[in-house]
Amino acid sequence: MAKKQKKATPERVPTKHQLSKWQRQMRIRRIVIIAAAVFLAGILSWVGYGYYKDYKSDPLREVVIEVNGVPFTMEYYVNMLDAYTAGMNSTVISYYGDYIANMVADGIIDAELLRQGAENLDIEVTAEEIDAKLKEAELPSDRVYRDIISADLLQEKLEEYFGSNLTDTMEQAHVQVMLAESEEVADEVVTRIEAGGNFTVLVEEFSCNSTIEGDLGWLPEELMPNTLIADAAFNLTPGEVSQPIYDETATKNVGYWLIEVTGRQDGEVEARAMLLGSEAEAERVKAELVSENFSSLAEEYSQHESKDEGGELGLLKQGDMGSEAFDQVAFNIPVNEVSEPVKDESVQTTGGYWLVMVVDRGEHQLETEVREGLRDKHLNDWFEEWKENSTIENLLDEEKKTWAVNEVLKGR
Repeated sequence: MAKKQKKATPERVPTKHQLSKWQRQMRIRRIVIIAAAVFLAGILSWVGYGYYKDYKSDPLREVVIEVNGVPFTMEYYVNMLDAYTAGMNSTVISYYGDYIANMVADGIIDAELLRQGAENLDIEVTAEEIDAKLKEAELPSDRVYRDIISADLLQEKLEEYFGSNLTDTMEQAHVQVMLAESEEVADEVVTRIEAGGNFTVLVEEFSCNSTIEGDLGWLPEELMPNTLIADAAFNLTPGEVSQPIYDETATKNVGYWLIEVTGRQDGEVEARAMLLGSEAEAERVKAELVSENFSSLAEEYSQHESKDEGGELGLLKQGDMGSEAFDQVAFNIPVNEVSEPVKDESVQTTGGYWLVMVVDRGEHQLETEVREGLRDKHLNDWFEEWKENSTIENLLDEEKKTWAVNEVLKGR
């Protein structure tokens, strides 16, 4: 007998009332989800802002130096200060704090410039090389010590790089030089040399710049003390002495005072003075005092800091000027009388006349000292050019440097 087939159950269709109820439930669910999302976003924002606020308010996280986009934080700066002052006691750090703070900031900048510049020349220091040096020096493997060692090693490699580019021989001149205080003195020296006088012996009598005098030996043009000497050295005939060459920037270890005491009381003197660059100039200026007043001539000619006050020095005790030559005259001459030129080798003045004698010139072997001088000059020129073309931001003001030094002192 055939089975009866079941009738298909008709699909239930929601009523309008049920649809309305479901729609309300969905709207409520969406509102709850949106509200929850907004609340969660608010919580995350609050937490993030708090972290950001803490980050920004922490001085150690602040970027204080940036070199071509490479940042250095206050924490790094403090750690570098600590490393550089290791072994110093707190008193020394406090006393020289500002100097040390500036030195360390400059050191960070120069080290990073050195690293970047060396990288451009395909010169680098490996981690193994740094590790070996740290072990040898018994230093910790902290970042700052690694950076210090890296900079030292890069310096050595750069010296080797620039030294390797030098030739064994070079056009050089063997010169003798001196700086005379005035044209009159320079002319006297030339006359005595032409009469057979020895240049180096005359240097002892007449030279007034101890840093550039006497026999300089063989030097290439690049290492001549200045362009004036270089021009003479490579243009004069060997054996020839130059005519006096005026150099307004040359520094002399001598000056001449004209002193007038305008009053005395209780072992003190009231005085005015002017400091001149040579005895000849001092004599000329004194001669002008016949028709000109002291103050106007001091303003025009004096090389002392009192020139803007017309040479007025006020009331002086012995030792106030730091010159025995000055005191010997100022405390002994009559009131209202201008002294003769007073030679003083404890002061410095500018302006003088170079005399250059070329002993010989030609292609010559580079001596070790000269080679090192050329190497260092080429390295320095390269570094200065790279530094000039770099973007450097030093955000360390006096307040931040003082704070950093105090942070270091806390740990001592």
